[in-house]
Amino acid sequence: MYLEELFGLKGKTAIVTGGGKGIGQVVAVGLAKAGAEVVIVCRSGADETVKLIEEAGGKGYFVRCDVTDEKNVDEAVKEIISRSGKIDILFNNAGACYHKKAILLEGEELKGLNDGEATIDEWRDILNVNLTGEYIMSVAVARTMIAKGIKGSIINMASMSGTIVNIPQCQASYNASKAAVIHMTKSLAIEWADYGIRVNSISPGYVGTPMSQPPFVHQELLDAWAPLFPLHRMAKPEELIPAILYLASPAAGYTTGSDVIVDGGYCCV
Repeated sequence: MYLEELFGLKGKTAIVTGGGKGIGQVVAVGLAKAGAEVVIVCRSGADETVKLIEEAGGKGYFVRCDVTDEKNVDEAVKEIISRSGKIDILFNNAGACYHKKAILLEGEELKGLNDGEATIDEWRDILNVNLTGEYIMSVAVARTMIAKGIKGSIINMASMSGTIVNIPQCQASYNASKAAVIHMTKSLAIEWADYGIRVNSISPGYVGTPMSQPPFVHQELLDAWAPLFPLHRMAKPEELIPAILYLASPAAGYTTGSDVIVDGGYCCV
């Protein structure tokens, strides 16, 4: 019973953005198992995630939304409030990444590690999804928390790439966006502290999902990464759940403005 009081989410409503697959899907199911009603917010469908939640004995539903569209987000939040009554937890998970160089010299061989030269539009796209999207969602959800007097938890997906620079791939836009997420998190944590809204971020290392395997990631890149893991493997998506559950739960009542790095020691090397 004591652990349920500390870490249980019974009676809570949690939003997971980008929860249709990968890390978001796994975390959504984990939050549901802890007792939360989970709302999957993403552009594509999330029928599989909702089914997995229900099979685990939990409750959940899907709301279609583009997190980079402020009007779309406001409409989605209104729908969630009308269906669930409140929002207690937001996990800002939606994100994107390009492995592209800032400058690609003529005749330079990429060897499968990078996919060319990044355009300014691609730079803007990554910051729009990874940073601005999290900001828009955070503001919209915090507004309802303040209005209803809810001392909620907002968890932003950052990355160890916000602390270190990954090698050998080039991804300046991604790294910059995640570093900005970490500092945005600290800034919002201070701004909303008087309302009892805690804002934290989580910074995973490499996580073994279908999106981190061929054909989405070149085999040459996987081979280059392998010797760099202190624990000699990528994380399992399920290994992020305990940190997120902690940040979402009453156990983290005095934790705000923190960035929790879950990288298997990568940043220590």
